[in-house]
Amino acid sequence: MAAMNNDLSAAEAARLLNVSLPTLYAYVSRGLLASVSHGASRRKRYPREDVLRLAARKNDAKRGGQTAVAAMHWGLPVLETQISHILDGRLLYRGCDATALAESATLEATAGLLWDDGLNDYFQQEIPVLRQGLAGAPDAAPLARAMCAMAMLSSMPVSADMLHSGPALMRLLAAALLSTAPSALPLHLQLARAWQADVEQTELLRAALVLLADHELNASTFAVRCVASTGASLPAALMAGLAALSGGRHGGGSAAARRMLTQALAAPDAGAAIVAYYQTIAPEFAGFGHPLYPGGDPRAVYLLERLSALSPGHPHLAAILAVCAAAGQLLDARPNADLALAAMELAFGWPEGAGMSVFALARSAGWIAHAAEQAASAALIRPRARYVGRHQSD
Repeated sequence: MAAMNNDLSAAEAARLLNVSLPTLYAYVSRGLLASVSHGASRRKRYPREDVLRLAARKNDAKRGGQTAVAAMHWGLPVLETQISHILDGRLLYRGCDATALAESATLEATAGLLWDDGLNDYFQQEIPVLRQGLAGAPDAAPLARAMCAMAMLSSMPVSADMLHSGPALMRLLAAALLSTAPSALPLHLQLARAWQADVEQTELLRAALVLLADHELNASTFAVRCVASTGASLPAALMAGLAALSGGRHGGGSAAARRMLTQALAAPDAGAAIVAYYQTIAPEFAGFGHPLYPGGDPRAVYLLERLSALSPGHPHLAAILAVCAAAGQLLDARPNADLALAAMELAFGWPEGAGMSVFALARSAGWIAHAAEQAASAALIRPRARYVGRHQSD
């Protein structure tokens, strides 16, 4: 009898769903609802839990719930922004093509563009003071040091104008990532000095920082906006972005691509090593493909072309680029920015994880822009969830 109480007749199920009997039967035939046999009777019964779940989905769909679900996975926009936009295979910062900016702009100038369309030069500030303890954990990974620094600063008073504290936080972030003292040097020069980069490598670092400064509403940026919407401080919001970046599906792409390159370069058959890597270790094609760039990631195109121009005098770089090209052909996929970062890191002997540091420092400019924009809206980000779990029986 307990089972009977959890099953509904066709009439009862149709009433709960507010549909006719023929529509109910159509739901069953389309696989939207299950039916079960009731003992010796030929009449079908319908599990109460399944009926209530389908009713919830129908009701939610009327309010745009299905659209919202699609939007959360590379789908429709879920909020408005004036900061960046991906359109027809181009990445635009307030309407300016990021690849054009990469020709000469610095990360500081790009930050100003993202923050207020270049109306103010926020980086004309003194070097921030490194609080005691912020340079701690020297043996920790760069991203862990950065998160620790932001955590220690997260209790700072919430500024009425987040943007004015942005430069100091970016410089402190660079110091934490590089385990150096804060500096007023341009941020790409700080990276170059820490990694002993030559002039050509320094130019690549500058361009990479510009190209990675923002990327619309990616996972880390959405995390930053959610935290900023609560009224939390800017360091707290940046810590959320760093935490999201620590996930392999978001910030781990360059490390995974580097492992592929390393294994392929060391293998007697590079092609076989590439295939084996993506079949057994990284099935999501780390370093290749991007849902928002079906024609190819313009950031990767720019950086790989710059690397290719340097390859004639660098045999190791030429070998790395050959593996990149071979992998693209084998996978039938175009490279993304993660592959370009991995190639740069490996070719120039930068510390392992340098690609992640470039990514984190660059993206902090966009995070600050989004945090300020969200805070200015005074709107709390609080989406709803569709419940699909077990319902209490009457």
